[in-house]
Amino acid sequence: MTTNEVKRPTVAVALVPITLALLIFIVGIGVLQFQAELMLIFAGVLFAIFAVLYGHKWETIITVMGEKIKTALPAILILFSIGLLIGTWMISGTIPFFVYYGLEIINPAHLYVLAFVVSAIVSTCTGTSWGAAGTIGVALMSIAQTMDLSMAITAGAVVSGAYFGDKLSPLSDTTNMSSLAAGSNLYEHIKHMLYTSIPSSIIAIIVFYFAGLQIDANPGQLSSVDEMLSGIRELFSLNPLVLLPAVIVVAGSLMKKNPLIVLFCSAVTAMLTALLLQSATVPNLFTAAVEGFNTEMLDVAPGLISEDIQELLNRGGLYSMYNATFFVFCAFFFASALEVSQALNVILEKVITYLRSIGSVIFASLLTGFAVINCTSNALVTYFLIKDIYGDVYKKRNLHPANLSRSMEDSVTITEALMPWTVSGVFMATTLGVGNFEFMPWAIFNLGGIVFSALYGFLAPYTNGFGIRKLDEGASKDESSQRAG
Repeated sequence: MTTNEVKRPTVAVALVPITLALLIFIVGIGVLQFQAELMLIFAGVLFAIFAVLYGHKWETIITVMGEKIKTALPAILILFSIGLLIGTWMISGTIPFFVYYGLEIINPAHLYVLAFVVSAIVSTCTGTSWGAAGTIGVALMSIAQTMDLSMAITAGAVVSGAYFGDKLSPLSDTTNMSSLAAGSNLYEHIKHMLYTSIPSSIIAIIVFYFAGLQIDANPGQLSSVDEMLSGIRELFSLNPLVLLPAVIVVAGSLMKKNPLIVLFCSAVTAMLTALLLQSATVPNLFTAAVEGFNTEMLDVAPGLISEDIQELLNRGGLYSMYNATFFVFCAFFFASALEVSQALNVILEKVITYLRSIGSVIFASLLTGFAVINCTSNALVTYFLIKDIYGDVYKKRNLHPANLSRSMEDSVTITEALMPWTVSGVFMATTLGVGNFEFMPWAIFNLGGIVFSALYGFLAPYTNGFGIRKLDEGASKDESSQRAG
């Protein structure tokens, strides 16, 4: 093989680096608890060597990586914006306001259910799972920590609720892009997703309800709550005006304004609120925005605030997202080397030749979506790759594009947060303070989507196609004209 000759690997050969990469992730990250960043670099080097052996150039991998980072730049900027938002919402009293009244109103037995419902409402209104988790999710985690409740269950409930809106909101970028990639009308796509979203939500609510019933409040919990309430009153002026930054986020999202502009305006408003209502100085405002909030920034006697309260409130800032941003670069190096090597493509092309039934087609597309998002951490790239591989296969099985777009959401959008080596997974773990494998069993909604999607496919011959939409010639023409208009 000459230096410039590029060849594609056989299926048997392609399985070698794929298998080794899976072992690196499962053993290195899952079992041995090594840093995910380093494991991604190791796996990336493995595929880079494989690509070079088959005639590709190192420069090609770097070029592809640059293109991926370019497409992900808005997400990276939002990542920093969430860190900025948490720091400024802390010093302004916005998050402490939610925590304070949450502690006063919420019955511990109902916190898990409320964490799911409230996060779902916020994410549906804003169209972003990251925004919901980074704002109301942080407050809910603080409430759970103060009440000495399970952080893993609370995080699972927050993630479940956050991705409910990310999946179903017409404001969500992933909802719009998955329907666009599959060639499905947006609202037909959302309507079709209810088949998997409704049962997943019902099961999630039932699980969180019964998990809450197991909570046995004790005097120590009540004492901790009273201490937190007292500490927040000492630190902050709980004027309803501190909710203004939150109102700006919801209003801006409903008006479909650019999320970066909305988040920045909310952060600036929070800084002005802190300046006017809290005992914060201008230098402290900027420090909270960049380095994160610290209770020492407010004019309170040192001995009045306990270490538990400081641990709860001292967080946020641009710096808090640096690790997650570095992770993005590691993930895209791995994804670029994988893409150039063609190893995954070769295997997938072989797989689709064995697909015969509706159930096997849908199940294969679900597994592919899950695998690819875990390899690329880029939902947009994954959507179009799935469309390229399975678009014609779905058509040959008389399946409407809404089935494909739903499979994308159920296997890509809502599962990305579960793995510690994806960008969304790192964001959720960093923001909520709970490891991915800890909250994953409790992310009921996220796990339910892929299960119900597969079930509808396999049971289609026995249920007269319930939950599966067939390709209707007339409806397709109508939808095509709607998209063209």
